[in-house]
Amino acid sequence: MLFLTFIFHKLNANEPPLYGAITYLLISISLRNFVPKSHREGLKLTNEHKFENAIEKFKNSYNFFTEYNWIDKYRFVTLLSSSKMNYREMALCNIAFCYSQIGNGQKAIEYYKKTLSEFPRNNLAQAGLKMLTSIENK
Repeated sequence: MLFLTFIFHKLNANEPPLYGAITYLLISISLRNFVPKSHREGLKLTNEHKFENAIEKFKNSYNFFTEYNWIDKYRFVTLLSSSKMNYREMALCNIAFCYSQIGNGQKAIEYYKKTLSEFPRNNLAQAGLKMLTSIENK
């Protein structure tokens, strides 16, 4: 936002901070709505309890961010997002969660394990895996 304010200052705009903030907001909203589109659709479907459809959206999101890893890696610049968990990691956890919700524990375990193989410090996957394996062992 400071950079945009600086640009508007150099362009001799009347109110550079206002124009910088508005431009930042528009860019931020646009990037978050268009780039991780499949991810957002997956979240919407999950909230609607349409887990099977959500799985496909999260797989699309995972594939997109695998192919364009640099977008996810530098998401603080490319998506103006400072989330600790990247989109690939979130997609895998969400896929596992959706499988658990439709009663496919084996697939859920598989995806939690895949999450941990790629992101060993993921607490969500560790907890989900512990829960499913403890249920499976009973």
